Amino acid sequence: MDATPSASLTPAIAPDHPGVPELFAVLAYGEISAFYRLAEEAQLSPTLRGKVAVAKMAAAEMGHFTTLERALSERGLDVFDSMAPYVRALDAYHASTNPSTWQESMVKLYVGDGIAADFYREIAGALAPEVAEIVRDVLAETGHSQFVVDEVRHAVASSRRAKDRLMLWGRRLLGEAITQAQFVLAQREELTDLVITATGDLSNIIALFDRMQRSHADRMAVLGLV
Repeated sequence: MDATPSASLTPAIAPDHPGVPELFAVLAYGEISAFYRLAEEAQLSPTLRGKVAVAKMAAAEMGHFTTLERALSERGLDVFDSMAPYVRALDAYHASTNPSTWQESMVKLYVGDGIAADFYREIAGALAPEVAEIVRDVLAETGHSQFVVDEVRHAVASSRRAKDRLMLWGRRLLGEAITQAQFVLAQREELTDLVITATGDLSNIIALFDRMQRSHADRMAVLGLV
């Protein structure tokens, strides 16, 4: 579920703002990372249905990556050079939140990826329409969220121990995601300027993170993790 955009996300940021290619780049690395991660985590599924569902999600992520690669190319930028500054931070996030079970993988897919999507959707509200359309397109759900919800709710309904473990896992995902987002912003001046321009000031960035935490709590509730 989407976070409620801030009313301050106007007027639109110019499409030639130097932070826009940075936004495309961090999204692109996020998408290609998601592709490889999902392809690997499909093997954790105890059923063929699960393996196929996650493989389809991975295919959708590759489609999103292609969209961003094209958007960067149209600006005369190489996608690999553009992504390079974000490799360390995003790899660190995934290394620190590497799921060890199928249920943890599903929670990360629904909750962890949702945290990042909330952040970028909030920014999209202040972007020029042609840029915002690309961002929202690559953040679109892969169409399998109900499958993920059903898998997790079944697991937590069957085991209190599993529920407690996944509740802790969800909190860990939130903390790690916010930490890495702050690290990225601190390292990339153009992206930081775009976010500050989008939100208005530093106090609104804090409010944005607060809204992300509320959306996280909502997603946890949907999964039965309350």
